[in-house]
Amino acid sequence: MSIFQKIKAQFLNQELTFQASRSSGPGGQNVNKVNSKILLKFNIPESRILEEMERDFLMKKWANKLDNEGNLIIQSQESRSQLQNKAIALRKFYHMLEAAFQKKKVRKATRPSKRAVEKRLKNKRMQAEKKQYRGKDW
Repeated sequence: MSIFQKIKAQFLNQELTFQASRSSGPGGQNVNKVNSKILLKFNIPESRILEEMERDFLMKKWANKLDNEGNLIIQSQESRSQLQNKAIALRKFYHMLEAAFQKKKVRKATRPSKRAVEKRLKNKRMQAEKKQYRGKDW
């Protein structure tokens, strides 16, 4: 079982806190009355579901996305509905979590090695000399 599936299976939602506030953008007459923007907070250092190694990994990986207390904050204000924004924020969070624990692909060398290039050029020179000796001047 991958780390992402383990976390999702153990009801990580219990460790998430949501905060609603007024959103910028569309909303018509309700724009200054309705709290539709959602802030999702996940406190990595105090997480009981994550192991110590996983917490350290996420703290390093998301260092520039964390506040002073180690909270990962994701905001969503794309929709006029608070419920839709909550679903969008959760989707963003799980997508970030999944991406963080994916293994990077190992780069395959596609360029010919220096030795291979030298060998090809040497063979090319030898072939050119061979053909040059077949000429009339020889």
